[in-house]
Amino acid sequence: MARMFVTGGSGFVGRNLIETLVSRGDEVLALVRSDEAARKVEALGARAVRGELHEPSTFESALSGVAVVFHAAAKVDEWGDPKEFHRVNVLGTEGVIEAAKRARVATLVHVSSEAVLLGGEKLRRVDESFPMPEKPVGLYPRTKAEAERRVRAANGAELRTVVVRPRLIWGKGDTALLPKIIDAIRKKRFSWIDDGAYLTSTCHVRNVVEGILLAAEKGRGGEVYFLTDGEPIELSTFLRAVLATQGVEPGKDSVPFGFAHAVALVTDGVWSFFGAKNPPPLTHATVHMIGEEVTVSDAKARRELGYASHVTREEGLREMAVA
Repeated sequence: MARMFVTGGSGFVGRNLIETLVSRGDEVLALVRSDEAARKVEALGARAVRGELHEPSTFESALSGVAVVFHAAAKVDEWGDPKEFHRVNVLGTEGVIEAAKRARVATLVHVSSEAVLLGGEKLRRVDESFPMPEKPVGLYPRTKAEAERRVRAANGAELRTVVVRPRLIWGKGDTALLPKIIDAIRKKRFSWIDDGAYLTSTCHVRNVVEGILLAAEKGRGGEVYFLTDGEPIELSTFLRAVLATQGVEPGKDSVPFGFAHAVALVTDGVWSFFGAKNPPPLTHATVHMIGEEVTVSDAKARRELGYASHVTREEGLREMAVA
């Protein structure tokens, strides 16, 4: 049995990670900020640790004897205060690195995203050698990119750092992407872009956990590994299948990519100029993340880590089906 520390434990990936760690007999500590988050992680068998990501002194003592820190916490919203994104995603990651080093933790696995690559060339069958743009599009991609750079730079003799980048995380219990799409459909604010007739990579949440654990065990320090379900799938085919498990029909309304892109650029600019707190109807980052092909290769993870994406899309969809 090993002692493990998880940030973001009350989130979609974090909950599944904790369940897996506990099931194999590990002692799990999870960083929390609220009573609700504490109840969630404790219900899964972890011990809640109160603290703030960007204040390492608030949780550093809990890292004593920890073998691996899994950093899955992040601000993933489409819109918000740039300072808050920086505080959580960048300063928070710096805090985790600092605390891990002080506590002499051997390994840090950082959960990143393909979004860190948005803003350069189109992401079509890209691998880990694809260059990160100087300024990714959107607050989330930009701050996650900054965080990833810091994690990789921190790799060294005293701390091995490994980054995983899952693409389009899905599965039963999703509290991130699926609820937003369903809400938009029910409020008649959903529209496909180019009919959704383009490929996307996906990664079931349990496949994400598989990759995270393998990265901790076998990942090379300072390296990045994409994680997917295997071969890409057409976005509309995938989303319609996922939504069908919830009894939701997305309809056929569609707009051209060029129109969506232009609208997003304008609304991003206007909302930013006026400092609007509520998100615009469509953001530039969202258009690039789900409005065009985004496919990545996980060959490196399969080759170096023995990653196999054991959960098929068919199995994942069956689990999600509403009785």
